[in-house]
Amino acid sequence: MANKSLVPEAKEALNRFKMESAAEVGVNLKQGYNGDLTSKQAGSIGGQMVKKMVESYENSIKTK
Repeated sequence: MANKSLVPEAKEALNRFKMESAAEVGVNLKQGYNGDLTSKQAGSIGGQMVKKMVESYENSIKTK
């Protein structure tokens, strides 16, 4: 599958979310290439993003 967004408008929002999550776990991301990150750093960013998405979903179903 090509690296193509199904919703191109979401790309910038996801990038902001990634940068915000990186800051929360203390990883300094640069705009553009970040291939110098360790696996641990990259994983902590992804993990933080998933944690926040799960919390958001849980909060949304509590209000229903």
